[in-house]
Amino acid sequence: MKMPRPLDFVPFIKLKLGLVILASGMAGLAVFWSVLGWKPPATSLTAVGVALLISQILAHGMTRPLREMTAAAKAMARGDYSRRVRATSRDEVGQLATAFNQMAADLAAADRQRRELIANVSHELRTPIFALQAVLENVVDGVSDPDTLRTALAQTERLGRLVTELLDLSRIEAGVVPLDREPFDVAEFLTSAVREAEVAATAAGREVRFAVDAEPGKAVADPARLHQVVANLLDNAARHSPAAGTVTVTARRLADDLVIEVADEGPGIPPDQRARVFERFTRGGRAAAHSGGTGLGLAIAHWVVELHGGQVCVVDGPPPGCRIRVTLPVVA
Repeated sequence: MKMPRPLDFVPFIKLKLGLVILASGMAGLAVFWSVLGWKPPATSLTAVGVALLISQILAHGMTRPLREMTAAAKAMARGDYSRRVRATSRDEVGQLATAFNQMAADLAAADRQRRELIANVSHELRTPIFALQAVLENVVDGVSDPDTLRTALAQTERLGRLVTELLDLSRIEAGVVPLDREPFDVAEFLTSAVREAEVAATAAGREVRFAVDAEPGKAVADPARLHQVVANLLDNAARHSPAAGTVTVTARRLADDLVIEVADEGPGIPPDQRARVFERFTRGGRAAAHSGGTGLGLAIAHWVVELHGGQVCVVDGPPPGCRIRVTLPVVA
């Protein structure tokens, strides 16, 4: 058990400062009295009193940020993250106030994202559930043609895909997804991913062509997780490409990095929306005319790339279209 500090029993910092000054003053007077024999009691007591008064006046400004932090913390416990502390000093209390304001801003952003996540998940789940309800109502009424069953299957697949992506995203954010890095051939890897994307595009009725331009070479990464990244990028590009459009996948070695780019011939992403497309349930303005996505694919791709120590971003390319670049270290 740790021993308490000398002034831990004092409930107020101002009182602690006063006690410190009083003790220091009395110790100094004791030295003067014992060594020098100088004993002016009235002057000594007046000096100590003035020192205590000045310390309380100055300490009021020193302790005000702490009182504001206490009030703000109590407000946060009630769900109010809008309170901020005035941080004007450069000492430890000022640094604490600055850190407290940053923490409050982060908590407010996290709370806002949590509310948005709940609202977006509810919205995404409502669409397939209502569609399945309509299909079941038709079945109950005796309408069970193949188109009705195909609609039910499509909505069930969409619901399953959403749940799977939500689970993947939660595991990645929690840091419980270990990476099984191993060497792999880049060209073969991308060719296999494109073949699967072609099958998926054909099954979805999309008339999209795919092209691969990969330099020969090997890299070290988690092939399963990296396949998830490329598959999401290819699916996103195919959904936003026009009929008879081409989705191009390129890979090249740049110094100690592997650069993979997926480009489509769609409407592209405006520059002011490029940073937000990797957020959860953010699909950008160009997705208004398209359906089938959950708004989680690029968010998962972003997290997986960061787990590999790389970067993913939207870059400028020859118009029209969108070009997304993934940069990964070649060797783990």
